[in-house]
Amino acid sequence: MTSRNKRPLTLRDVSEASGVSEMTVSRVLRNKGDVSAATRQKVQDAAKQLGYVPNKIAGALASQRVNLIAVIIPSLGNMVFPEVLSGISEVLEGTELQPVVGVTDYLPEKEEKVLFEMLSWRPSGVIIAGLEHSEASRAMLRQAGIPVVEIMDVDGEPIDACVGISHRRAGRIMAEEILAAGYKRIGFMGTKMPLDHRARKRFEGFTRTLAQSGVEIADQEFYSGGSALAKGREMTAKMVERTPDLDFLYFSNDMIGAGGLLYLLEKGIDVPGKIGLAAFNGVELLDGLPRQLATMDACRREIGVKAAQIIADYHSGADQEDGQLVTLSPKLAFGDTLRPRR
Repeated sequence: MTSRNKRPLTLRDVSEASGVSEMTVSRVLRNKGDVSAATRQKVQDAAKQLGYVPNKIAGALASQRVNLIAVIIPSLGNMVFPEVLSGISEVLEGTELQPVVGVTDYLPEKEEKVLFEMLSWRPSGVIIAGLEHSEASRAMLRQAGIPVVEIMDVDGEPIDACVGISHRRAGRIMAEEILAAGYKRIGFMGTKMPLDHRARKRFEGFTRTLAQSGVEIADQEFYSGGSALAKGREMTAKMVERTPDLDFLYFSNDMIGAGGLLYLLEKGIDVPGKIGLAAFNGVELLDGLPRQLATMDACRREIGVKAAQIIADYHSGADQEDGQLVTLSPKLAFGDTLRPRR
């Protein structure tokens, strides 16, 4: 008999294998009630040997909820989100809650579909990236009746709780440091922003701050697809050839920034003397570069930790206010590619 047509194991199977009553087996596997350590171990050993997995759908029929937390992110290929997931897992490990991940590819219609499917399982909470959603998605989140935590961004109107950084502020801080270092001819490279709202907000904060000092972006280029070293090299090569008097390049993420840095070093261009560089995210990849790229830490792991804590606290009955807003401060690392202020 194959694994697909075997009879599902039941509490009775574990009861017979352990020599313990079904009621006691149920208490042990649900971690409820007063059961001796020896009996508990006997039941757990029998269940493990049999390969028994409790049917939580049955329990959910009574509670109307399963102990799953829907975590909805735009990408698994983007190096940003694994750290967020690590923070979420770190907190939920000590609870009965389990994260389940859905990916939207930055597409609103796909987010609707993922959200619909996940909410149909009646999870105990939702952690979802971003503040921009379709009206249908917002309606589902508002009516879910469970804690909803929007993450990564605080520039907008959250549905419930929100944990992140201000991307407009991040763009402003970077522009202020670039101007203070004396750079004037600035090129920008990044993702096609209708699909990446956080990159768009950083760009808005960046360009607005430059404009207040009478400086405009001298050249810019946008791309679609994953963040890649090859794309950064390619765009940097085109831009410095097209606009040779640029003295600074600002990249919307570290991966293309790293590609740009490697290209310039390969060509023997003085960084940061002739041309300065900065990017965003502060991923660990930068530690292996020949020079440290100036970047900004987006507080990724901390965002995951605090978002999961809000949901864990809710389910533990801890006192908390509705609509919590947790704003973290991005940290600028100057590295070796942004000269000091003049």
